Amino acid sequence: MSIPTLLREGVLSGQQIGKTWVVDPMSVNKQAAKKISDNPCDKLGQVKKTKSIKALSFFSGAMGLDLGLEKAGIDVVLACEVDKKCRQTILANKPEIALIGNIIDYTANDILKYAGIKNEDVDIIVGGPPCQAFSTAGARRGFNDRRGNVFLNYIDLVLNIKPQYAVIENVRGLLSAPLSHRPHSERGNSNPLSDEELPGGVLRYIIDILKNGGYNISFNLYNSANFGVPQIRERVVLICNRDGDKVPHLNPTHSQDPSFGLPPWKVLREAIGDLQESSAEYINFPEERIRFYKMLKAGQYWKHLPADLQQDALGKSYFSGGGKTGFLRRLSWDKPSCTLVTHPAMPATDICHPEKNRPLSIQEYKRIQQFPDEWIVCGSIIDQYRQIGNAVPIGLGESIGRAIIDHMKGESINPPSNFPFSRYKETDDVSWENRHNRGTKNSYTQEDLFSFIARTAQLGS
Repeated sequence: MSIPTLLREGVLSGQQIGKTWVVDPMSVNKQAAKKISDNPCDKLGQVKKTKSIKALSFFSGAMGLDLGLEKAGIDVVLACEVDKKCRQTILANKPEIALIGNIIDYTANDILKYAGIKNEDVDIIVGGPPCQAFSTAGARRGFNDRRGNVFLNYIDLVLNIKPQYAVIENVRGLLSAPLSHRPHSERGNSNPLSDEELPGGVLRYIIDILKNGGYNISFNLYNSANFGVPQIRERVVLICNRDGDKVPHLNPTHSQDPSFGLPPWKVLREAIGDLQESSAEYINFPEERIRFYKMLKAGQYWKHLPADLQQDALGKSYFSGGGKTGFLRRLSWDKPSCTLVTHPAMPATDICHPEKNRPLSIQEYKRIQQFPDEWIVCGSIIDQYRQIGNAVPIGLGESIGRAIIDHMKGESINPPSNFPFSRYKETDDVSWENRHNRGTKNSYTQEDLFSFIARTAQLGS
């Protein structure tokens, strides 16, 4: 069927200018997404005979990390994702890629067969295992959580396939999460914390097992804004190198501090300032909340409301602790965006456009996370927000890829001395090790990993 026919029948939207039809790309994306099954099956990859740096991707989501690696020159040949909507998104954009589901259902040999490559051809394994189990906002259950278990399966897979490099991306809470969490109400001088309950136990466990598997590990907490992303988003990134020296910390491309001689942080206007309102797809705030947003200027939040309206605006949350900085946030044009969340209209984490009285749109979310405009995100509008909000910003993924490629070539470049990678101090591997050293090193082995997977699986069943 011809394009003009599709336009006349309303399948595509657009307009005719002279003798030329101009088609709305969003309508093309929607039609492409409709052709993907609601529950895509696993599929074998199309084996590429060309020599390239090959990576296997796990917990792939909407493929933000993978797109960043590809920009750096790395070929991602397999994606692993259990979420149905994410699987649809992956296949809508990468129909040739190998795709598998839940990581716990596959052996290392299974995965290699799907990818169509041999063990020795795997250069890199990358993944961001589910982070809710380690989130500073959650219950901090650590590995005593089903989501923590898939983290262990990911580590086990790295040790079995043995790529030269492995990457782990996660939330800041990973730096302090205990192996086992004891509620604060049950603590006290008469009942001290055990080794498994001490802060940092999860990361200590991971480091010990990977070191015993022959990997050297560098890590830090990175603010994505330092890597050309128009967003304040902090994530822990571990880069593991087998049988070699540590990979240096990521090399920043931008800085808030001009003394480092780097370009300034990218701001929101650079990312979304040229988007047309007519193409915006978004959910709405409740009418009551819009009343307060009409009183706020760009860059303001609930504390900029008249004092006599602040309690009314926040309701019972007004009496909760903390700064409550996530309430009634209107973004500034001249600063990076705040961290994108999975739902921009929730009361405690809403994110409002700098001028419009609405949440950020799907198109704006994509721009801030640096996805291409033509990238298809499948599912309902809430599904799309969730997938994009959970993604690794592409600029951060590209910097990870470049650090690995430089290291492969023996051209590792150390970042500027004393560069502030995030707003927190002593989050790098050396400082962290000094602070969390229990006096023993390499105390956990791969056998401990198998035992812990079995034990936590029983706890979660």
